[in-house]
Amino acid sequence: MSKTSIAAYVYGRVQGVGFRFATQQQANGLGLTGYAKNLDDGGVEIIACGEQHNIDLLLDWLRQGGPKYARVDRVLTEPKTLTDYDDFSIRH
Repeated sequence: MSKTSIAAYVYGRVQGVGFRFATQQQANGLGLTGYAKNLDDGGVEIIACGEQHNIDLLLDWLRQGGPKYARVDRVLTEPKTLTDYDDFSIRH
């Protein structure tokens, strides 16, 4: 199967609630690589690389609200050029 890559921008109450950590756990469980990073505008940027089906599962989880204490109001996505990441990390 071929790999693909997306960027997702998640908005709502997604900073200070363990959002990046929970996203990292989800992505690792799905075998995805990339990263989650807080943005200056209060959102979180997620780059996810892997099998399309697993990316779709991550996006479904994000759209359903992510971790317990988060509130997701909006998820915007766009395709990205495939980049080889070693793992799924949290960036600061």
